[in-house]
Amino acid sequence: MDGFEWFGYRLVVSDYGYSVRRFSLSQLYRVAILGATGAVGTELLELLEERNFPIAELRLLASPRSAGTQLVFKGQTLTLEAVTKDSFKDIDIVLASAGGSISKQWVETIVEAGAVMIDNSSAFRMDADTPLVVPEVNPDAARQHKGVIANPNCTTILMAVAIYPLHQVQPIRRIVASTYQSASGAGARAMEEVKLQAQSILKGEEPQPGILPYPLAFNLFPHNSPILENHYCEEEMKMVNETRKIFNEPNLRVTATCVRVPVLRAHSEALNLEFDRPFDVAKARELVAAAPGVELVEDWQKNYFPMPMDASGKDDVLVGRIRQDISHENGLDLWLCGDQIRKGAALNAVQIAELLIEKDWLKPQA
Repeated sequence: MDGFEWFGYRLVVSDYGYSVRRFSLSQLYRVAILGATGAVGTELLELLEERNFPIAELRLLASPRSAGTQLVFKGQTLTLEAVTKDSFKDIDIVLASAGGSISKQWVETIVEAGAVMIDNSSAFRMDADTPLVVPEVNPDAARQHKGVIANPNCTTILMAVAIYPLHQVQPIRRIVASTYQSASGAGARAMEEVKLQAQSILKGEEPQPGILPYPLAFNLFPHNSPILENHYCEEEMKMVNETRKIFNEPNLRVTATCVRVPVLRAHSEALNLEFDRPFDVAKARELVAAAPGVELVEDWQKNYFPMPMDASGKDDVLVGRIRQDISHENGLDLWLCGDQIRKGAALNAVQIAELLIEKDWLKPQA
């Protein structure tokens, strides 16, 4: 690494080029992406380049069948390696997006190697010793990690970023969430499946499901995660339990209905929020508009509000249609759209990594 300091900034140079960072980000780090070929993995790669993440070495890890595949990072061709017990030697940060079973298989090896795993699966989210972090909401929780930090579910992240500014001013007592979740939530293959199904239908042919249980093109159905004993599906209970943990509100009342819709990318959510007393709508709009990671999108004259097409590829969660609940004086309704692959997964993970570097929290705190 080479560098030049100037008025609180440092130019840092590595094999992948240069970036200008504050002193807290002046060091270079060794990073591994576990599951580099999936939709989230490829987005992680793009974000690390786009955000000039301070990288000294980047290892791309995947299953043996993907080993040898080549991807480009900052103009250089990198070859995917099959993950082994030696893959994490001298690595500082592991961005994991290969699924819960893979994360569980390698977590001990990763932690013993001295790396921090930021895991995008559900494997550790509700573990009492594992922080569940949305940097705009509960950044301090990351400080308590013991080598693993969990990335929340996509719908939970998008909702938390949008409503936490309101919760800070007047605590939310109840959330009723209805989600409209795109094919991207089931991965890149599901997105391609919807395209093929649409083509089949337009040709007058029968659409064939594969990744998803039913045809999604020109259709919708309740979320395809397993149904639990309480008749909620796993996706819905993730929103309930994860929101409580992130907000540090174990008794927060949350209910959710999650639906898979024929949209390629970006999830949408209709939220009803209940407070102890009325929440001024103008104040709510002001808070949302000023919140980090959020963009207020409201044109009441044109009936123009957040849409998945507008949210796709964007870092911010788009929020709009904030209005008084006419059925409850202490209620507000709002609508949001957010890119499930980006802020709902990869971006949040990268932001956690940036937070750890900025705060010097990579090593577990005593």
